[in-house]
Amino acid sequence: MSDSNFVTALQKVTTGDLPFGDLINAAQRLTQAGQADQARQLYQVWLAMNGEHPFAFIAHFNCSTLLAQLGDAAGAEAALRAALQKNPDFAPAHINLGSALERRGAAGEAVEQWKAGLERMAAVTGDAIEYKATLLKQISRLMTDNQRNADAESILAQCLDLNPEQRDVLEQYAAVRLAQCKWPIVEPTPKLTRKAFVSRFHPLSTCAYADDPLLQLATAYRYVDALTPPDAIPSAFDRRDARIEPSRRLRIGYVSSDLRAHAVGYLMAQLFEAHDANAIEVFIYYCGIPADAGVAQRIRASAEHWTDIRALNDDEAAARIAADGIDILVDVNGHTREARLGVFARRPAPVIVNWLGYPGTMGSPYHHYIVADDWVIPDAQERYFSERVLRLPCYQPNDRKRVVAERAPSRADAGLPEEAFVFCCFNAAHKITRYAFARWMESLRATPDSVLWLLDYNDETNARLRASAEAAGVSGGRLLFAKKIANPHHLARYPLADLFLDTVPYGAHTTASDALWMGVPVLTYSGRCFAARVCGSLVRAAGLPELVCDNAQAFVARAIALATSDKADLAGYRARLIANRDTCTLFDIALLARALEALYAGMAQTHARGQTPTPMLANLEAYLAVGAAFDHDAIEIGAIEDYEAAYRAGLAALHRQRPLMPDGRVWTEDAIAACQNSAAQPPGRRSAA
Repeated sequence: MSDSNFVTALQKVTTGDLPFGDLINAAQRLTQAGQADQARQLYQVWLAMNGEHPFAFIAHFNCSTLLAQLGDAAGAEAALRAALQKNPDFAPAHINLGSALERRGAAGEAVEQWKAGLERMAAVTGDAIEYKATLLKQISRLMTDNQRNADAESILAQCLDLNPEQRDVLEQYAAVRLAQCKWPIVEPTPKLTRKAFVSRFHPLSTCAYADDPLLQLATAYRYVDALTPPDAIPSAFDRRDARIEPSRRLRIGYVSSDLRAHAVGYLMAQLFEAHDANAIEVFIYYCGIPADAGVAQRIRASAEHWTDIRALNDDEAAARIAADGIDILVDVNGHTREARLGVFARRPAPVIVNWLGYPGTMGSPYHHYIVADDWVIPDAQERYFSERVLRLPCYQPNDRKRVVAERAPSRADAGLPEEAFVFCCFNAAHKITRYAFARWMESLRATPDSVLWLLDYNDETNARLRASAEAAGVSGGRLLFAKKIANPHHLARYPLADLFLDTVPYGAHTTASDALWMGVPVLTYSGRCFAARVCGSLVRAAGLPELVCDNAQAFVARAIALATSDKADLAGYRARLIANRDTCTLFDIALLARALEALYAGMAQTHARGQTPTPMLANLEAYLAVGAAFDHDAIEIGAIEDYEAAYRAGLAALHRQRPLMPDGRVWTEDAIAACQNSAAQPPGRRSAA
């Protein structure tokens, strides 16, 4: 819209000749033409002349959007309050005002604003259903952020009652139940079957829910398809066929929200210092919360290029990455919080890599590689991943410069009994499954002079775990909870523990590295999925392969032995860990940096030959249908010896309804032939076989 048209519209407002509908249209045209400030002026002049108009609340609301766009947060908030003064029942204004309050740090006021919006809502019909759901979701999100998981669960249940098909709500609902150790995690309702619930799990929740790599692959695939449908992704930034120039350094881009005081930040800090600047040019694209001190400052100082993309939308972020000419783009978030999946979906680099931040496959059509090691992904399990597997000596970096508090606390300082054998696990609550907990309790029952030292989750979750201990024949008082403290002091208290006990299927990652660095032996056993094998990789790389068990029974037996008859072995393990810190693979950051750079060089060469791998995504809806039908709360599928046979049986049933093409995983040509032969046999003969 030209300036003359703006002047004309303004004149009509002042003379009362601009109907409300025409006002909206004129403001929209101005905004689309990049004249948001003039659109704002138009609304404000109209409101000055028509303050009592029945639709004045809409004008205030639209004006608030423009003010926010123009950077006037206070003005936007005032406009929203004006809209609500005119119409207290206007739910969108309650939603946006709560968000504005949250952005300026008033989270409590935001929740109260959203609750006020809920209280004003009449019968839930039409658009009101969506508005009510949005208000409930906003409240539940802040409850979760503030560790009020029980309150969040209650709010989410209300939201599901409105509409049980809300994928994002189901994802969060599963996550808060996992975080509370509420077993069973899945409780079917008249409106929601187990299969429907599990099939909508967030991929990260699936990692904690079951040692089922095929289900993890399938849920990741569904999640990616929902968030980045191919027909909704613009092609303007697609550089999949771009040439990687061999005459210059490789341009490696790392995208992460966690390069700060976060587990991933602590792990990666020294890697950026160890990278060979003669071989690669490092670009970091940061998308996390504001952070400019400590480890964040250290990483930023070591990176050749640092770009904050928090304020950029996916198109803008992809455009920046494309303009930088990135050769290999590394996704350090995967399916974790604040991930920028939409950026990768735009394919702004020829090669895209999944590494470190997420313990599993992406299930996406645009992640070409996953970086692991021989233990995390054995050759036989590559078929559980959509990406091509590449391997390091140990997949996880570590920071040899981690800061440990100088003063080592005593057991009395930490509230631990002096003479007890102290088992510990400082994994997050969502990693504690009923099966992992049962193994801990079995170990405690056999070692009456022992205690279990866990993180302090919250009063309710702590009480629930103590009650579960009592139900398992163990005094709840033997579960002790460590208050959350700054990382240097947390590291300093690790040696107070005798033995770290892992969780499965989502095992220790950074927590295991921290324990091993501080000389605390870690006992684990490796399952099938990525997350269930990481701890085994770390323990082996630290030089203690004998503490990686083959199964749950061996894990329990070894825990009991180390707490009783094999205490001398335990002392030897502690001494070995301290002695080997300077030589073991786990803490050799230079070895990892060179190996990672060699992988990058190999990816570039493969791309130059036109052989960049295509992700394997066949039949994943069918795998999801089979995996989601299992009752993982009742049966530990990871303990089933012939895991793949269970999937073949389910796929065979689907194949008989609608033929499935072979996919190179479980559903092979041989599996199809067996299914067809079985179907061709007479019923009596089939049963006899």
